Amino acid sequence: MSETQIHTLPANYTATTDLLGDKVILVTGAGDGIGRVAAITFAQHGATVVLAGKTLEKLEAVYDEIEAMGLPQPALCPLDLMATDLDTYKNVAEVIEEEFGRLDGLLHNAGVLGDHATLASYKPKPWLDVMQVNVNGAFLLTQALLPLLKQSPCASVVFTSSSVGRKGRAYWGAYAVSKFATEGMMQTLADELDSISKIRVNCINPGATRTRMRAQAYPAENPETLPTPEAIMPLYLYLFGDDSVNTNGCTFDAQPK
Repeated sequence: MSETQIHTLPANYTATTDLLGDKVILVTGAGDGIGRVAAITFAQHGATVVLAGKTLEKLEAVYDEIEAMGLPQPALCPLDLMATDLDTYKNVAEVIEEEFGRLDGLLHNAGVLGDHATLASYKPKPWLDVMQVNVNGAFLLTQALLPLLKQSPCASVVFTSSSVGRKGRAYWGAYAVSKFATEGMMQTLADELDSISKIRVNCINPGATRTRMRAQAYPAENPETLPTPEAIMPLYLYLFGDDSVNTNGCTFDAQPK
């Protein structure tokens, strides 16, 4: 089996201020962590951001932050990826179509960690929950939004991966398996859309970043030693801007080793 090539941000890349002007980008898990920072960063570069997440209060706080900066008015999209019915995701697509008529970007940022346990001892309920949010929910949302992404002249879909989704590690259980599935979903969708649409599909592994999920996974770690979400945003901007128009089916590290 050939080893997957890992890509990084092009050297000396700098995003222009209006890189995402007139683009409509949906961000899942936009209420905090990397999702919150990505949403604000996209708005700072001209995008209208659709803030998706399960906690309305958090989304409203990010909405207010963006509004206070005088940036393009975002949209709120309460969404719980634990939903298994297709209608939930179709409703998201219908609201975006009615409001904007198209979608230029989709950042699959939301995810859950699950238990730190061996596969032999992993409980079925947390296993299924991780798979639902990290894999099934992302699939259902992508499928529902594909018609809107096809209306864009240059659309980008980015999934969030992990180093444990490339090489399995003991005790990472459902999370690791879900990230292997994420890489596979990205590759499959990218290959299906290659040459027949203007949609490109890629993965980002954020790496060790100062987030709540990282603290949950490594409670003894000093978060002050880790890069902030803001530090890894150049790669996110690159993949959602037209500078990456010919980049498809690739997996990126936000923090090169």
